[in-house]
Amino acid sequence: MLEASGTSTAPRISPRRTPPTWLVVAIACAGQFLVVLDVSVVNVALPSMRTDLALSAQGLQWVVNAYAIAFAGFMLLGGRAGDLYGRKRMFLVGLGLFTLASLGGGLAQEGWQLLLARAVQGLGAAVLAPSTLTLLTAAVPEGAARARAIATWTAVGAGGGAAGGLVGGALVDGLSWRWVLLINVPVGAVVLAGALLWLTESRGGLRRRLDLPGALLVTTGLATLAYGISQTESEGWAATATLVPLLAGLALLGLFLLVEARTAAPLMPLGLLRLRSVASANVAMLVSGSSMFSMWFFMTLYAQNVLGYSPLEAGLALVPSSLAVVLGSKAAPRFLPVLGARNVAVLGTLVAAVGFGWQSTMTADGGYLTAIMIPGVLMMLGAGMAATPLASLAISGAAPGDAGLVSGLINTSRTMGGSLGLAVMSTIAASRSGGEDADPAALTDGYALVFRTASAVLVVAALLMWLWLPAKSPKPEQRANSTD
Repeated sequence: MLEASGTSTAPRISPRRTPPTWLVVAIACAGQFLVVLDVSVVNVALPSMRTDLALSAQGLQWVVNAYAIAFAGFMLLGGRAGDLYGRKRMFLVGLGLFTLASLGGGLAQEGWQLLLARAVQGLGAAVLAPSTLTLLTAAVPEGAARARAIATWTAVGAGGGAAGGLVGGALVDGLSWRWVLLINVPVGAVVLAGALLWLTESRGGLRRRLDLPGALLVTTGLATLAYGISQTESEGWAATATLVPLLAGLALLGLFLLVEARTAAPLMPLGLLRLRSVASANVAMLVSGSSMFSMWFFMTLYAQNVLGYSPLEAGLALVPSSLAVVLGSKAAPRFLPVLGARNVAVLGTLVAAVGFGWQSTMTADGGYLTAIMIPGVLMMLGAGMAATPLASLAISGAAPGDAGLVSGLINTSRTMGGSLGLAVMSTIAASRSGGEDADPAALTDGYALVFRTASAVLVVAALLMWLWLPAKSPKPEQRANSTD
């Protein structure tokens, strides 16, 4: 077992001169942008990858899944490691691993080399992502300034996911598929240099051991569950190849909870789940993320498979939506003092539900303004407005020593909700349209059903938020010090 150094129970910051807050926020957001961008940037490059590396259809699927599964599976371990061994240190380790894996993937000559690089990228992202938020929250005092910083972090992350199609399309059309990975190398090197020079170290500081058995169980359980989810599109929900990993993953997660209840230094103190703000915000993130994540996927398919857009044109068509999610994230802090975090989250979710409902009226010959731009802007404006108060409520409800863990939990909820939602929505679309080989009218019917379903899910999510989320952020004396 590894042991964290330090004996103080308060967050510890190194004695180096504190860098400007805006610089810490910029570096943290740059790391988050790279992590989220890589979830979606490879999508438009998949056909070129398949031709160049002779990948099978299943191998092509794992170009995406290898990253997503490693990312989701190791997220809690990455968050806790940052609390124990230093947020700056884990930021550097995660970004270094991510950058090297990007170089390896861009230079891959065989399919297995690409898949291995994508899995290592996901591992690096899982270590990096929680540190981006905890570095930010450690540098910015709680209150309006922190809400604005979290809003910036949320907007940059959302913008990274939204920009994936546009950036990928431009790189594939202008250079080659390899550059959707190689572009991370110079950017990662610059961010690494900035982090080394200007970030100061901080950690939870409590002397304790890293819960490796718990880390192994939760990572294996989430990875197995994610694998089962990834099988649903090709095998269906009732197939043995789907049910076995789904049940095994749930069993491993159940064993993880049992171990966490008995160990002296758990990876995820179960007391966190008794905190209303942490539990409710993460459930809300998982439920709403299951719908919102699927928007980019199906909007891109609709633009290309039905309306005949090229990959680059499809990316350009979604630029207003990308700007809307940034606008929503930045606008949310202005409403928080007036409406409260819960009301802003509910309002944003309902705005998104209206956009999804509008999108469900799409036709096979729809015009850009009414079939893509306006509903897309509503969907992502609402998504940006909702994400900021949810992240703020979850972080504010935890003790300082658990900030990295809660950050990892938030990202895990979002990623796993998105993965599950996308698998379910893909099955819904295929059941209505008959598959991607169907004619444009049939495809439109399938996509429209997805957006109707997502709209209903978001209405349920808004009701859940209204009933469960705390009206205000917890005060310091109300937080559970679950590291004890």
